[in-house]
Amino acid sequence: MPKGRPVVAYLLATVKPNKEYELAEEIRKIQGVKKVTITFGMWDLVVEIEAPNREELGRIVTKIREGLKSRGLERTCTLLSI
Repeated sequence: MPKGRPVVAYLLATVKPNKEYELAEEIRKIQGVKKVTITFGMWDLVVEIEAPNREELGRIVTKIREGLKSRGLERTCTLLSI
């Protein structure tokens, strides 16, 4: 990966019924989150994350997973962009 280029990833998430909008708003407040889209289908949320490196990306993903688990976040899958 070229030096200085940010790491971009997409976090896909399922949430408990009727929690989509609440969790989307909370996730939008997290530094490094560029966009949150509510979707219908297998995944409820698609989160675009941009970080300076993989370590910071990992911290952001962990913050989302651990911080919102008790508020209705059920499952995530992270896709690393190249």
